[in-house]
Amino acid sequence: QVQLVESGGGLVQAGDSLRLSCATSGIMFTIRPMAWYRQAPGKQRELVARISSGSNTNYADSVKDRFTISRDNVKETVWLQMNSLKPEDTAVYYCNAPRISSVVTEYWGQGTQVTVSS
Repeated sequence: QVQLVESGGGLVQAGDSLRLSCATSGIMFTIRPMAWYRQAPGKQRELVARISSGSNTNYADSVKDRFTISRDNVKETVWLQMNSLKPEDTAVYYCNAPRISSVVTEYWGQGTQVTVSS
């Protein structure tokens, strides 16, 4: 059955680290790219990081060199390692499985809150 379950969010201080996890099932994980998005109150949702089915990655400029996205095709899980966190990183973070065909459709997790205090 289709599931995308995020975990790992929390309240931390600036400079700390968090690792977000997205455990999936039923989404044909192995053939998909995966992505992390975030949305702060009153702001547009933005793409944070993306990883291809072959583990090629790209990042938003605001998180490059601080965040790392990774995946395990056996565990069907994608992670976002967040280091040197800043208050500006405060947002709800969402795991996304993009649509790749009319059959392999888009899915979203429910989100996990990350709050970074100064």
